[in-house]
Amino acid sequence: MNRELSVHRHIEAPVTHVWETMMDRFEEWFCPRPWRAEARQIEWRPGGRSLVVMHGPDGEEMLNEGVILDVAPGRRFVFSDAFTGDWQPSGPFMVGLFEIASDGAGTRFTATARHWTDEAAEQHRIMGFDAGWGAMADQLKTLAEGGTL
Repeated sequence: MNRELSVHRHIEAPVTHVWETMMDRFEEWFCPRPWRAEARQIEWRPGGRSLVVMHGPDGEEMLNEGVILDVAPGRRFVFSDAFTGDWQPSGPFMVGLFEIASDGAGTRFTATARHWTDEAAEQHRIMGFDAGWGAMADQLKTLAEGGTL
C-alpha cells in the first residue's frame, strides 16, 4: 500500500503571495470549515513546537501537537506528530508537507501526509483525507486568489 496521501491545487497567484497567505492566514485555511483552527503556538523553525487546536461546530476539540521539521521559506514547511514539545516521543501518525512551486503564471500547492504504517494511511483515508485536506487546499486557494471564506 502507498503510505502517502496528497492533494494538489493550482492557485492563480504568485508563489510569494501564496507563501505569505500560508503563513499570515494559517488559522483561516488550515482547518476545513465549519471547523476552525486555533494556532496556540507555532515556532516556524526546524525543531519548533506546533500546537494547533481544531474546534468543531458542536464544541468538539481536536488537539494537534507536534514539531516543525523543516521550513524553507517560499517553498515548504514540514511537520510531524511523532514528537511533542522538547522532543518528547508521541504516538506517530504522519509527517505532513505543505509545498508550493511556480506553475505557469501561478502556483502549485501540494499537501502531503506520509504515514508510518499502512494501517495509519488507511485510517487517514477512511477519516476523510481527500475531503478534509481537499477543503483545506480549496480554502487556501480562495484566500490566496483574493476571495473570502
